[in-house]
Amino acid sequence: MDFLHRNGVLVIQHLQKDYRAYYNFLNFMSNVGDPRNIFSIYFPLWFQLNQTVGTKMIWVAVIGDWFNLIFKWILFGHRPYWWVQETQIYPNHSSPCLEQFPTTCETGPGSPSGHAMGSSCVWYVMVTAALSHTVSQMDKSFITLHRLTWSFLWSLFWLIQINVCISRVFIATHFPHQVILGVIGGVLVAEIFEYTPGIQTASLSVYLKTNLFLFLFALGFYLLLRHLDIDLLWSVPIAKKWCANPDWIHIDTTPFAGLVRNLGVLFGLGFAINSEMFLRSCRGENGYGLSFRLLCALVSLTTLQLYHFIKIPTDTEYLFYVLSFCKSASIPLTVVALIPYCIHMLMKPSAKKLN
Repeated sequence: MDFLHRNGVLVIQHLQKDYRAYYNFLNFMSNVGDPRNIFSIYFPLWFQLNQTVGTKMIWVAVIGDWFNLIFKWILFGHRPYWWVQETQIYPNHSSPCLEQFPTTCETGPGSPSGHAMGSSCVWYVMVTAALSHTVSQMDKSFITLHRLTWSFLWSLFWLIQINVCISRVFIATHFPHQVILGVIGGVLVAEIFEYTPGIQTASLSVYLKTNLFLFLFALGFYLLLRHLDIDLLWSVPIAKKWCANPDWIHIDTTPFAGLVRNLGVLFGLGFAINSEMFLRSCRGENGYGLSFRLLCALVSLTTLQLYHFIKIPTDTEYLFYVLSFCKSASIPLTVVALIPYCIHMLMKPSAKKLN
């Protein structure tokens, strides 16, 4: 493992030396892979255009991030920005100097990369959905056009994943092997859900049971290893110790913060899809109209950008987790139930006047 870490540091030094001018682009690509953007950008857009794809996207993102958490706890992966300070393999304390950035100081273990895993699983869902739609619309005689579409979309997929991986390595948050593991893990999770059609018709009971299982398994795993004197939060004090700027340490990068956020989103989606508001709007007379769906997508994207201004207090950790769960649950409730229902009610009088 030291071999991978040491060579990974050389790669990071090379990137930071030769690609410093591309920092803004690489920082943008890192944000593209941010799991939080799945819920605030990709999901509201895709759900309004295709409810099947939107629902699958949430399931893939939540289950993928849950597996990412479990593997992080099992693999005990170091992050480059603290590993170079903690390791003893460099003689005479001549540890390499790695530049840090505002997005560097994540506090959870580093392997596999959550950004790479989240990006690959969600983009895999989007690409396969787009291919499925284009193939169904194409005449069988257009074999060349189908092949070009297939090549373009998968080339776009790998171009995005490579750039997300490079961005995460550049800011010294991950070693190269960690982002590669993340991409592989994300693709595997997404591929499994290609053969799990039952999530489209899942009842509220299924959502609640899944939420409870994911929470109890993660909590039980944590308590079991803690009983064995294995601290799964070992990385948090190290991250705080070696981060260049204390302001770059954020509680929402801790392992449990991601778990709570994902459980909140899945919980909210279960209630929203099984709500009366969703059935009346998205499954009603307006639900299949293109103008209705585009308007819902536009309003959803705009509304969720306002969520960034809602700051959750971080003074009390447990209160932060509770409020984070509630905020996350409100996202699918807003996108799936509240906004479509309000637009449906506004369009209803207009439809009556036309009649």
